[in-house]
Amino acid sequence: MLPRHLRVAATKKKSEKYIEALWQVVLFTYFCCHITFMVEMRPLIYRIFLFLFGLTAIPAVAQINTDRVMNIGRNALYFEDYVLSIQYFNQVIKAKPYWADPYFYRAVAKLNLDDFRGAEADATACIDRNPYMVDAYQVRGIARQNMENYAGAIADYKQGLEYEPHDRPMLMNLAIAQVQIENYPAADSAYVALFAQYPSYAPAYLSRSQFNLMRGDTIAARADVDKAIEYDKNMAPAYQIRAHIRMKHDADYTGALEDMNMAVRLEPQSPLAYINRALVRYYMDDLRGAMADYDYVLIIDPGNIMAHYNRGLLRMQVGDRNRSIEDFTAVLTREPDNYFARYNRAILYDILGQYADAIADYDAVLEVYPDYIGGLYARSEAKRKLGDLRGGEADFNKAYALQEKVKQDPALAVEAVENAATKAERTESDKNINKFDRLLVADNDASEAFAPKYESQVRGRVQDRNVRVSMQPMFVLTYYERPNELRPSNFFSDELDYLNGLQAFPYRLVLTNDEAILTTSQINERFLSINRYDRLIDTLSTPDPLAYFGRAIDMMLIQDYAGAIADLDRVIEQSPQFMLAYFERAVVRYKYMEYRRRQQAGSNAQPSTAPTTGMPLQLNPEAVEYDLIYRDLARVLELSPRFYYAYYNRGNLYFAQQDVASAIADYTDALRLQPDLAAAYFNRGLAYLKAGDEAKGRADLSKAGELGIMAAYNILKRLGD
Repeated sequence: MLPRHLRVAATKKKSEKYIEALWQVVLFTYFCCHITFMVEMRPLIYRIFLFLFGLTAIPAVAQINTDRVMNIGRNALYFEDYVLSIQYFNQVIKAKPYWADPYFYRAVAKLNLDDFRGAEADATACIDRNPYMVDAYQVRGIARQNMENYAGAIADYKQGLEYEPHDRPMLMNLAIAQVQIENYPAADSAYVALFAQYPSYAPAYLSRSQFNLMRGDTIAARADVDKAIEYDKNMAPAYQIRAHIRMKHDADYTGALEDMNMAVRLEPQSPLAYINRALVRYYMDDLRGAMADYDYVLIIDPGNIMAHYNRGLLRMQVGDRNRSIEDFTAVLTREPDNYFARYNRAILYDILGQYADAIADYDAVLEVYPDYIGGLYARSEAKRKLGDLRGGEADFNKAYALQEKVKQDPALAVEAVENAATKAERTESDKNINKFDRLLVADNDASEAFAPKYESQVRGRVQDRNVRVSMQPMFVLTYYERPNELRPSNFFSDELDYLNGLQAFPYRLVLTNDEAILTTSQINERFLSINRYDRLIDTLSTPDPLAYFGRAIDMMLIQDYAGAIADLDRVIEQSPQFMLAYFERAVVRYKYMEYRRRQQAGSNAQPSTAPTTGMPLQLNPEAVEYDLIYRDLARVLELSPRFYYAYYNRGNLYFAQQDVASAIADYTDALRLQPDLAAAYFNRGLAYLKAGDEAKGRADLSKAGELGIMAAYNILKRLGD
């Protein structure tokens, strides 16, 4: 029998291993090779790189060797392991919060992850500790620029330039910020000041060329691009911009193709370069060449929607209908709401005699564009061919009435003429369904920032990886958890340490919300363990709660949730003070509910939230289950008020039931007890967003990303600034 009070203090063992940073002089060549377009963050990274060779050792007075950890963090930052580097800087900040440097480096990492608010906050913390750190003003200025706080950015650049008047990136960013607030005289002056000090700086000419294109001064823009290429013949974006000018303004397709060929040679792995060259080839009536470019894009970037869509149009144009349908279907797999692709596929189905499929696609398009005359006529014909004469006539009459209305309304007539104009392309933001047959181009096809590619899923620009927005899962007691280099397991409780100290189970139990998927051998091992528990329980003269608890864990792991709950019921009957049994039963009940929901969804059954016929609403089975889970978690907190996992899990429960205010309160309580609980920041951030408090939501997601939840950066990026 377990003792009534599980209060034995646990000793938390933490071990940390740090690899030695090995720097080689050959990396200086890398220092000279790369320039980040427009914002130009590379010089900052290179400056960080050089710091490694100039810093003197600082005696470590904390439990960690802060100097070594800083070096490893800078090493990770230089090699663009942004999320990983943040974890190292977190450790230094914890040990020495008065240092300015770790805040600066963490700000740089966050800036590269598009966490602009987090970068601004860290840069401010750095400046508070060292107001003469020039690079911190630049980082904060870039963060503010990205959040459209142009006045704040300009103030930062001016302050930084007071300390360092020759800082080239700040001079250019100041000019760009002046352009963004449409203070064109100030922008002109800033570019003049920049060129006075750096007359051969190619990226600045490229930047000013875009400024001149905005003002409609094509001649000046072309002159600036020519200058940029003169000073740096290996700058691929310059060739793309010049190709754009030659194609759009000069109708010089041959010259544009030469420039795009050069851009492709310089950046052979750039999807945008091939997409832009395909457009030039299309204008030159080289359909085979254009399709070859789209083919190559889909080799290096198989999910590229623009390439699939445009290749589908070209295949449609040359009569390759079945493969055209494949392209539009690929688009719809990734973007189910792409009504342009759906309408084109409907036309193809119609041509091939698949009228039911065509009508289904027409229906989807006309639900969003109910007054689209062309779509109504097309669906009318498809319905007639399928034998639905009445439906076909209804569509025809509606289309005819709308057409007559267009003829009588001068404004609509002008719009119809413009829609019918022979233009070969449509921008991504243009949602005019009349342009369904035009090639898709990027809204800003003059330049593109290219993200580095990494094999590791925690390196580089993790915010560019789309993730499904969902809560971080509940914590559970288990034997298996997924290894995570960003968030090493550090979840402890006195009660769990006591339980593991009894050595009653085959493995140590862990608290985790990142469960591992069991291998076949692990599943077989759990079945064998259940058999052993069965024999043990049959031989015992008095029930042993530990045996039932161990068998419950095994049953949960093989997803026998009903059996696990039954065993946990027996544990609690025999040992009513066993807090962890209540906690585990609450989690298993929720897992069982989720399992049954999936089963019902798979069988198209009615959701369990709907009351059974003749059953009073208060006896809704799912509502009863929720109540039982709430009761178990309340009992956990009664027995152990500082067991923050129960607050967190109950917050998830409230969130699932749309009680956002209660969820936020519980996540807040969990964070009060454990301020580094990343999952609580993430989920509370989502709850704040759902409640309409975007500022708090962003702050929590930024903190969650800082603590190692990569999905937070993708959500922050999608929110935009």
